[in-house]
Amino acid sequence: MRNKAVLAVHDLRTTTTISGISSMATRQFLAEVTADWRSTGGCNVRFEFVGGVDAAKRVQDGEAFDLAVLASDAIDKLARAGSVIPASVVALARSSVAIAVPHGAPRPPVDSKAALLAALRVASRIGYSTGPSGKALLQLFANLGIYREIFGRLVQAPPGVPVGALLARGEVALGFQQQSELMHLEGIDLLGPMPPGLEIVTTFSAAVCSVATRPRHAEELLAYLCSSETADAKRTQGMEPA
Repeated sequence: MRNKAVLAVHDLRTTTTISGISSMATRQFLAEVTADWRSTGGCNVRFEFVGGVDAAKRVQDGEAFDLAVLASDAIDKLARAGSVIPASVVALARSSVAIAVPHGAPRPPVDSKAALLAALRVASRIGYSTGPSGKALLQLFANLGIYREIFGRLVQAPPGVPVGALLARGEVALGFQQQSELMHLEGIDLLGPMPPGLEIVTTFSAAVCSVATRPRHAEELLAYLCSSETADAKRTQGMEPA
């Protein structure tokens, strides 16, 4: 069974509904701004939120969605495959990886390269995510020369499951994921962003799907998502406008 969340914003004044699929990192942002969009006269919106790998596969398989919101490299791959319309691709937000521990656990400093390495060396288990930020984190560990040392303690969260859930359940002692995904979860304490010079930033983009049945409405929503009207919502949800 897929681990998923669904956001539906409906109004009886119109029967037009556009459907979208997104990775979990942009869930809170999309929940906020699509509600604002509908309140100002936009059409109904129904988003499904799943792991980014699952979302990309479903779009590539031609599942019936009007738009997709994913990491930029995933959207670019879908555009090359013809699964989304290349001319519709827009960058929405930049999202940085943050670090967290279970609520109430000791809070090791992570504000420098040396401090992060020390925290990694003593952590009993280390959680990381699927998708581009997880891959970038593993590459960073390799570049820092610590990957082999901590390999046996690395725990990858299943697709669609936030690293914060592993932290809250005590399955890992130190976790890394998009700040936008960690900041609203209970049972964890945020330590802060990655140290200066070791930042991991993912750009999230959106595009109209090639099988869209409401392409014009989807384009209108994408224009709104990129507008200055949504900049504050992006920052509130731990991201920056792209």
